[in-house]
Amino acid sequence: MDRRSVLTGLSALGLTACSRATEGRATAASTTRSPEVFDLSALEARDGGRLGFVAQDLDSGRLLAWRGDERFVYCSTFKMFLAAATFLRVQAGEERLDRMIPVTRADMVNHAPVTEPAIGDALSVEALMKGTVEVSDNPAANLLLKANGGIDAMRAFYRGIGDADTTVDRYEPEMNRLDGDKDTIKPLSSAANLKRLLIDGDTPLSAPHKEKLLRWMIDTPTGQARIKAGVPAGWTVAHKTGTGGYGPTNDIGVLYPPTGAPVIVAAYNHGAGEAAPERNEAVIAEATRLALAELGRA
Repeated sequence: MDRRSVLTGLSALGLTACSRATEGRATAASTTRSPEVFDLSALEARDGGRLGFVAQDLDSGRLLAWRGDERFVYCSTFKMFLAAATFLRVQAGEERLDRMIPVTRADMVNHAPVTEPAIGDALSVEALMKGTVEVSDNPAANLLLKANGGIDAMRAFYRGIGDADTTVDRYEPEMNRLDGDKDTIKPLSSAANLKRLLIDGDTPLSAPHKEKLLRWMIDTPTGQARIKAGVPAGWTVAHKTGTGGYGPTNDIGVLYPPTGAPVIVAAYNHGAGEAAPERNEAVIAEATRLALAELGRA
């Protein structure tokens, strides 16, 4: 299933049908299971870092976790949740996807593939969202955060979907810097948020908005060596990466097999600072492979 086929529509991939067919039983199965300890200490030792990992099988309901209740700096993985928060504001009549937002040189911070060419012009809310999710544009994320009401509003979004743990303290790129519990998330909370927004039948996202968000997550060119490198051929991965320049290497998403219910994965690898980026990415790919094998989904 190649990337171009994704662009013909989610229904063509079978994701919408799969979601509707499994929402009820996946919700019932996964809410009654406690996390199983999924020992990834050997993988951590090989890399020299600290790995937080959760895999939730929405077919069997099994929930695997390693350091699932520990905090990790989330980096750009939050941008998927930022887009979801923006969609909720649109649904509430507080925002419009076609509203134009000016882009100035003062908005520029590192990594601006979408916003830098638009300096002196304006981009629509939807264009900012797409750039934030697909290519992780940092100024786009900051513009959306401010348009949504700032740090407090983003924090309120998490609380509104049942996440009492995730912290929101800074804008890009400062949020990537490790500073205690600032801008951190627990892997179990991340997986629960993905399920709440993208799987549950009573998701607060409308069907068109959920499908648009999933399309952006599937079409992103980032993270080819992370979760995507750990899934069998024929699977489709809707995901969002996050990276810090001093070791944090993250990837979260929903993994859709050719048949059956999806698997949710939340991976936060705070690799050793001296480790090569490729090595940190390989840890996530290997953890994904091990988890799918344990779940009988390889």
